[in-house]
Amino acid sequence: MIRADFFKDKNDKLLGFHINGHAEYNEYGSDIACSSVSSAVMMAANTITEAFKVDAKVVVDENDILLKLVSDEDGYGDKVLLGLLTHMYNLSDEFTGCINVKVIEK
Repeated sequence: MIRADFFKDKNDKLLGFHINGHAEYNEYGSDIACSSVSSAVMMAANTITEAFKVDAKVVVDENDILLKLVSDEDGYGDKVLLGLLTHMYNLSDEFTGCINVKVIEK
């Protein structure tokens, strides 16, 4: 199962995410649930760090990514994270039992 934890502050501003695991929807390398999550996460991380130049800490390992906004003065990071969170909820509905999404107050 893919675990997608999103972090927010007390004002509901999104601060980052930690996503790890494998969906086990199909064989490794042929799993469209994993591919969907991977593609969405890479686009979100690249949009935050490269397109909007938001200062963020990103740590990537096999089947594991952590992104934490260091500063987000313009709010672009929060908006991209909200888009990713919404997409992850949709994927979780599409691939039932393969993706667990949580929002955690930090």
